[in-house]
This record gives sequence, C-alpha cells and structure tokens, in this order.
Amino acid sequence: MNQQRRIVLLGATGSIGRTVQKVVRSLPERLRIVGISANRDAEGLLAAAEEFRPVAVCAGECAGRISNTRLPAGVRLLRGQQGLVELATLPEADIVLVSIVGTAGLAPALAAIRAGKDLAIASKEILVMAGSIVMREAALHGVKILPVDSEHNAIFQCLEGKVGQPIRRLLLTCSGGPFRQMPVCEFEHVTPEMALQHPTWQMGKKITVDSATLFNKGLEMIEAHWLFGVEMARIEVVIHPQSIIHSMVEFADGSILAQMSHTDMAFPIQYALTYPERVAGILPPLDFAKLGKLEFDIPREADFPALRLAREAGTRGGTFPAALNAANEVAVEAFLQNRIRFPAIWEIVEAVLEKVEPVLSPELGEILRADARARQLAEELIAGSPGVTSPK
Repeated sequence: MNQQRRIVLLGATGSIGRTVQKVVRSLPERLRIVGISANRDAEGLLAAAEEFRPVAVCAGECAGRISNTRLPAGVRLLRGQQGLVELATLPEADIVLVSIVGTAGLAPALAAIRAGKDLAIASKEILVMAGSIVMREAALHGVKILPVDSEHNAIFQCLEGKVGQPIRRLLLTCSGGPFRQMPVCEFEHVTPEMALQHPTWQMGKKITVDSATLFNKGLEMIEAHWLFGVEMARIEVVIHPQSIIHSMVEFADGSILAQMSHTDMAFPIQYALTYPERVAGILPPLDFAKLGKLEFDIPREADFPALRLAREAGTRGGTFPAALNAANEVAVEAFLQNRIRFPAIWEIVEAVLEKVEPVLSPELGEILRADARARQLAEELIAGSPGVTSPK
C-alpha cells in the first residue's frame, strides 16, 4: 500500500469504533480517518475529532451538545441520518467502516457502495436485513465488501485465492456464552447482570446478550450466507470456549482451513482496513504452550433456539431475517430493562416470526416496513402477555 487508506468511521465511540481508533493510531502511515460519526457520545466524538482532524463529523442524538465552535478548525459538522449519508459518500474517503447498531447503518452503507467506496461491515443488521440488495449493489458498482466480525473475517481469510473451490461447510466458532453449561431449568433466573458477563470478549450490552442467547451466532449464519454465497444448510456453529480459532472452512475433499489469533477485535479490523496487505500490528503472537488445549462441542440447539430460528428465517429469506433481527433487538432491550425473563427473548422472536406477513423479494422500503412491523409486534407481545413478564 503506497498511500494512506482514508477511512470514514460510522459509530466511532462504541467498542468497535474505539478499537478502530486504536488500530489507526498504531498505523499512522497507512491509515487515516477522514470522517467520524457518533450518536450519543458527544465528548467521545469531540475527542476523536480533536485527535484525528477529519474532514467532517456527524452527530446523532448528541447533536444539540456539539457546535462548530467546539470542533477543530476546518472540521465540518453534519447531523442526523442525512449527515450519515453525506459522511459515507465523502470524496476524500476510500473505505467506509460501519459499526452502527440497528438499522441506521443501512442507508449510509448503500450510499457508500453507490459512491464507489469499499465497505467494511461490523454491523450485522446490514447483511441480515438487506443482504441481497447489498451484495447486488456491490457487484454492480465493483466495490469490496470486507467483513469485520472476527468469524466472517476468518472465513474471508480462509477463502482467499480459492474462488471456485467447492465448499462443503462453513464452521462458525462460538464461545457458547456465559450459560453454555447452565441447565435449562435455571434460565428463568438469569438476570441482565449475569448475561452481561461474557467469558471471552468485551463488547457492548446488546451483542453480549445476543452471545448469551446465541442470537449473535444465528445472525452471523445469515451474514455468512450472503457474504460467501453458501446456503444456510451448509453453515454450522461449533462451540469453542477459548475463542482462538475464529472460524473454519471445510472444502469438498474434507480439508479444513482455520484462522487463529488472539481474542482481540484489533486483528480483523486491521485486516479489513489494510486488505489485501498484511502488516505488523499491535497484537502479540500466539503462545501455543500457554494455550494448552483447544476444546470443541456441539451447541445445545434445543435449549438455545436462536440457531434454529435464524436458520429458518435465513432459509425462508425475504423479509424474515429483518423481522427476526428487529424482534430480537426489541426483546433484548426489554430484558435489559428487566421487563421480561431471559427465555422470553426466544419466545418473542418466534412469536413475531409466526405473525409477520413476509415479502419474499423485497426492496429496501419493504425491508424497512417489515422491520417496523416486527418491532411493533414485539412491543405488543411484551406489553400484553403475562408469559413474558419479568420474574420477581
């Protein structure tokens, strides 16, 4: 890479965004941030603007606490959803990294693709909700879709140089979350505090609860389907508590390639931003003697129905994945507010999928309407059913 890669970072103050900043900080000759967004964290956005001196920043809910006078000279202030789209299409940018939780990242992601920017995806919603549209637009505009999730980044690495090679299975590894050995009869007593104690990764609250329910892995199955063109039936999940092997690809001849590294999101972020080059980074080498052993197990799909629900939604396609994602977001937030029991997260998602009327070949507007309808149904279930009220 002969010049700096210029990055727009959407979602700069979350766990992924802060790690992106760390990676850019470690490779100043190769990476430069030219655009930054944040939704709620005004001080985090201002600090990042002061350090990286981007061309522009975009503020969401925190816009009222930011003014041009608080920004460094020459940094333009944008606001809201339209500001995200403008940021994602900056002429100065080469690549847009999207780490916005929820549906807000979808419109700027599509705008970036249509503006000819490569897209690094850390937000599951983009491909879960609109994978067919995103991949179609990327092919049309000749841009790269680079996965940032450690699992998909691992598969991406395993498949490099193997275009056209027949794949038997994609194997997504999974720590199993904090309850992988808990008897199902105890799930009723799980609290938000318990669910937020992830054994391996340090992440935001929503994704940490998703890891506890295994919805995180279910959503990743749908992502992998779109990213790599492999049908849902050949995408499997393997429990791997050490989280050293990030995912694997099994080819038609039975050979399996695996990607390994420390459990640090700096690695897949750096690889997505410097692709196709590999450069020395901030992670230490693996010490296999200290690792001792790597363990594997089969998920308890009957006890953790997220994998079944995601496989069904991904197989049925259309707006089903958008409904699954939206219902889960609402249910997780209700659980974090102590409004519902832990197992009710699965119950609400399944009930919403049974109630929605799907569109099988949707355009963006239909996807967004399906998302809104699923959220409405989930809220109604939470408000109206005694079966999903939080235990005392």
